[in-house]
Amino acid sequence: MSTSILKKSFEQNLASHLELFKTLSVHQDELLTLVEKCQQALANGGKIVFCGNGGSAADSQHLAAEFVVRFKKNRRPLASIALTTDTSILTAHANDFGFDTVFSRQVEALCSEKDVVIGLTTSGTSPNINLALEAANEVGAYTVAFTGRDGGKVKEIANLPIIVKHPETARIQEAHLFMGHWVCEAFDLLIED
Repeated sequence: MSTSILKKSFEQNLASHLELFKTLSVHQDELLTLVEKCQQALANGGKIVFCGNGGSAADSQHLAAEFVVRFKKNRRPLASIALTTDTSILTAHANDFGFDTVFSRQVEALCSEKDVVIGLTTSGTSPNINLALEAANEVGAYTVAFTGRDGGKVKEIANLPIIVKHPETARIQEAHLFMGHWVCEAFDLLIED
């Protein structure tokens, strides 16, 4: 394959990324609401719960780790968990009940009205994310969807849908991770210790 084709691909992807990132300030108020809800949850003994599939599963784990360990600043650990990490639960549930309810079952077992549950789904149509947020609504948790395209079904389920209106999964995930990192940085700024 010609190097010029690869260079052109790189430049096109970079241009697409930069064009999308110039629009992300439209989500600032939504992100401020998310920070406020997470702050309330943590202050009341709750936790921040993440779930996603594929790359969004990796982002869920990544963001939960930033809360528990640290982002930039050495501060106290913040209660957070990704529902994507327990292979015994995931495989037992998928085997016995199916994959659509693999996260909602965990929400029913682990979550309460004190929590914030964040589902990452670039399409907004992932059944297991939608069912997880429905289960979280049932227990009274505050629900957030990091989603993309037109928001899919999840925009009608989440208390706070954050919709990155872009057609490409990779660009949507890049935006989700940027916004998630900013939320982590907000806690670095808010926590005194």
